[in-house]
Amino acid sequence: MELKSNYKLPSRRAVPLIGLTAGDRAGVGPEVLAGTIERLKAEPELLHGCDWKIIGSATAVTPGNPTRETSQEAIVALEEAAGEALRGELAAVVTGPVCKKRLHAEGFSFPGQTEFFAARAGVKNFAMLLTGGKLTVALVTAHLPLKEAITALSVKEIVRVGKLLIQFLKRRGIQQPRIAVAGLNPHAGEEGDLGDEEIRTIAPAVKILMQENREARIIGPMSPDTIFFRATQGEFDAVLCMYHDQGLIPLKLHAFHEGVNVTIGLPFIRTSPDHGTAYEIAGKGIASCESYLAAVRLAAELVASPQISY
Repeated sequence: MELKSNYKLPSRRAVPLIGLTAGDRAGVGPEVLAGTIERLKAEPELLHGCDWKIIGSATAVTPGNPTRETSQEAIVALEEAAGEALRGELAAVVTGPVCKKRLHAEGFSFPGQTEFFAARAGVKNFAMLLTGGKLTVALVTAHLPLKEAITALSVKEIVRVGKLLIQFLKRRGIQQPRIAVAGLNPHAGEEGDLGDEEIRTIAPAVKILMQENREARIIGPMSPDTIFFRATQGEFDAVLCMYHDQGLIPLKLHAFHEGVNVTIGLPFIRTSPDHGTAYEIAGKGIASCESYLAAVRLAAELVASPQISY
């Protein structure tokens, strides 16, 4: 059953609450969650005045051995987190890593957790964003095969996600965002010699974004092979990317241990670490909690920042 958007902003309770899930508990989720909680107890100032609670089962599992039960428990935890957020009991949700293929085998009908939360909130205007280190990327298309992602690009979608990106940056205190828009093709199409999507689709979208968001500095389409270096050098606050790996490969290369996945456009905050279940190292005590900790810290920061109407 889908929970439709009867959402009301959480009441200004004395301590806003952040819900934490471990994801598939046969993966590294439980240990990175445990490591995060240890850090939060030692450094409560990281929570910006928020508190936390764990959502989901605590039954025994064998690390590195995913089962139907661990996938089912992950789905139940997601449903509980979405329900509590929509009822205003949680100010934010931070989700642990899951195996999408295993969730799909148990009837999970969404491409990923991003799409799940949007559906449960009854929201269609949403997007996937990752941030870490000196790089922030928003994705016009996300969980699609590459050949489908290319055909899904449109002026409307680029403008829609670009506006969400601007709102996110403003919520983080950047009132005049500097956004670079990536081309799709090598060298941004080389003026049509290497593809015309930049001319037909991306450039017109950039023009609209510039006209409708005059407080922002928006440049593009730019060659994808230099745009991320320039962003990490401080020239831009964010990069608007055309497809999943265009944004995630440089983000994870630049800031793998501190990258955070954010679902922008939801009526509540949702973040997650930028890594997967890593079954092969689960239970060995070598998984880093830094990305999960960064996801909690960003969720707390966004809860404490002024509300932005999407």
